Amino acid sequence: MSTRQASEADDPIIESRDQLVAPMQAGEKPKLDWRIGTEHEKLVYKLPDHHAPSYDEACGIRDLLMALTQFGWEPVEENGKVIAMRGDDGTVSLEPAGQLELSGAPVVNLHQTCAETGRHLTQVKAIGEKCGVGFLGLGMWPDKTREELPIMPKGRYEIMMRHMPRVGSLGLDMMLRTCTIQTNLDYASEADMVQKFRVSLALQPLATALFANSPFTEGKPNGYLSYRSHIWSDTDPQRTGMIPFVFEDGFGYERYADYMLDVPMYFVFRDGKYIDAAGLSFRDFLDGNLSVLPGEKPTMSDWWDHLSTAFPEVRLKSFLEMRGADGGPWNRICALPALWVGLLYDQGALDAAWDLVKGWSMDEREALRTSVPKLALDAPVPGGRTLRDIAPEVLKIARSGLTARGQLNSSGDNESGFLETLDEIVASGKVPAQRLLDLYYGEWNGDVSRVYELSF
Repeated sequence: MSTRQASEADDPIIESRDQLVAPMQAGEKPKLDWRIGTEHEKLVYKLPDHHAPSYDEACGIRDLLMALTQFGWEPVEENGKVIAMRGDDGTVSLEPAGQLELSGAPVVNLHQTCAETGRHLTQVKAIGEKCGVGFLGLGMWPDKTREELPIMPKGRYEIMMRHMPRVGSLGLDMMLRTCTIQTNLDYASEADMVQKFRVSLALQPLATALFANSPFTEGKPNGYLSYRSHIWSDTDPQRTGMIPFVFEDGFGYERYADYMLDVPMYFVFRDGKYIDAAGLSFRDFLDGNLSVLPGEKPTMSDWWDHLSTAFPEVRLKSFLEMRGADGGPWNRICALPALWVGLLYDQGALDAAWDLVKGWSMDEREALRTSVPKLALDAPVPGGRTLRDIAPEVLKIARSGLTARGQLNSSGDNESGFLETLDEIVASGKVPAQRLLDLYYGEWNGDVSRVYELSF
């Protein structure tokens, strides 16, 4: 989630509708300037007893963040508390229960993405070895109850935690117990954004299936392969899901802005603090009728903040965010951007992917999204097939797109090798969660704590 700092002095008040679409228009870039952003979260635990460390305890989350200064990272504070670190490789921040996230810097190619990820993991592992801390790449805590998890000192989290139980039964689980990998990609124009949005939204369930990695809850199998994905289905229906209007004629920046105006607010940031506006209307805010700030109208920073509070399967800000994948280990962190860059950053691949999914109805897309948390690659797609049947075709398209990009490393290899992890999943027929379940019912003999042997 976003890390907010004090508003800049030059922060214009929103006076026109043009300002609402300006962030999206500002994202338009020529192809040569397209970049890849990768975000990945990991679970943090103490080695002796596997407990999730609090913010303030010795070698807790604050100490882990501050230890990054030895690698050149600089602290970001909120109300006197260090909540993130900024550096050349992006931002390291803390999620609601202390999950540690790297929001990577925008890079040109996947070789740089993987190098960035490798540097980050090397740094945090070195810190962890000194502190007795480990890191786990899963989509969800396998054994922790909500009550066993600490809460991090960020103002927006306090507001969200109060609000979540009002709008769904699993929102607190989303905040406290889950981890994801996310890819952020650019577009050249409104039309390019629309095509990329439609393709990535239609195929987001395939990413969920390939990266499904959350089969345990509180020490037992939960009946799902991606319970993290299931959690989103009962978090807050007004800000999650497959957003059907993306596939309607006329979709573009203005239609997405209308959607965001109908997403209830969480907060307003003023004078370094978050003001609770949960459930209130941004439309009322535009009219100066927000009850918590009577007579005040929103600034562009308020709109940017609000754009970060919707959580559909694909999200638009000044770039497109792919949000369907569970957290995982190092090799799968590199594989997710490889999938989406291959599909979306070459026009031939993008057209081929759209041809594959353009005939699906919205009901069929919704049915696929609903079934994939339990069934993963066995989830049915239109035409009497399953995701297992179309996965090789999608990976072939992605590979062609990566090959066409011609981004080579020092050994002369292009980016397509980063798809090999996904090739192996498809060839084996087993997604990561199914491999974990095999271990649970096999050599682990029903002992979920053995999962900690799989640390980064």
